[in-house]
Amino acid sequence: MEHVKKLIVVVGPTAVGKTAVAIDLAKHFRTEIVSADSRQIFRELNIGTAKPSGAELAQVPHHFINTHSIQEAYDAAQYGHDALEVIHRLFKRNNEVILCGGSGLYVKAVCEGFDDIPEVPAQIREELSATYERGGIEALQALMMEHDPQLYATIDQKNPHRLMRALEVKLGTGLSIASFRKKNTLQHPFTIVKIGLTLPREILYERIDRRMDLMIEAGLFAEAEALYPLRAINALQTVGYQEIFDFMEGQYDREEAVRLLKRNSRRYAKRQLTWFTRDPQVQWFGPAEVEKIIEVVKNA
Repeated sequence: MEHVKKLIVVVGPTAVGKTAVAIDLAKHFRTEIVSADSRQIFRELNIGTAKPSGAELAQVPHHFINTHSIQEAYDAAQYGHDALEVIHRLFKRNNEVILCGGSGLYVKAVCEGFDDIPEVPAQIREELSATYERGGIEALQALMMEHDPQLYATIDQKNPHRLMRALEVKLGTGLSIASFRKKNTLQHPFTIVKIGLTLPREILYERIDRRMDLMIEAGLFAEAEALYPLRAINALQTVGYQEIFDFMEGQYDREEAVRLLKRNSRRYAKRQLTWFTRDPQVQWFGPAEVEKIIEVVKNA
């Protein structure tokens, strides 16, 4: 049987124009937007996460913007569960729903689901956080090499969150997180239409640099300085804040901090593009091609 309901998934790199396209689509289909951004969800992170403006939020109802605190434990698996509840509720009154964001894991959590990993005692998580605070990423890498060398060879070794998650599962269950990998993806009672937005690299990089200049003008340094006491929290181990924390600790001057903010944002965009281009279901468009996207959605 053909599915009438459609989840329109709008993905792409930072600064490509996802918010504007999602709003245009939501207005056309008279529906709402579910954000799939792992940082816009947090109330305390405003300038550095490029949240939709008040005017944009007023045009179309958005979900999962400013809904959580960075001091709450929240991950992609929990988001997937919560977002699907909202999506199913929206489908009761809409034939289309927009899922929009650049966080690949959040999109994956909704579209494919995650493995059922057993609960790990909070004490293990706290001990690993303390280890990371004391010894940095090198301490986590050493623990991974000791406890799960096979996974360590394939994991993103520079991602503290990934390392801590893998370690807490290994230490809490005795099993590698790899052994919980799901064999079957979620089956949904709706059609998923994945739309990727892209631009020529030099134009995208200009937009990223310009956006960073605007964020700095809007007070990004002051926002990061206010969050400095919470810098060990996972939500702040991220581009846009980490560079300013290092500047505050005297590792380099303000000019270098700005250069790194721009460079690391461009690198982040490149990683996002790599993630999404690996998905053969994504159909690619420029952010100005909204009419074409609408046609593709209608014919899906």
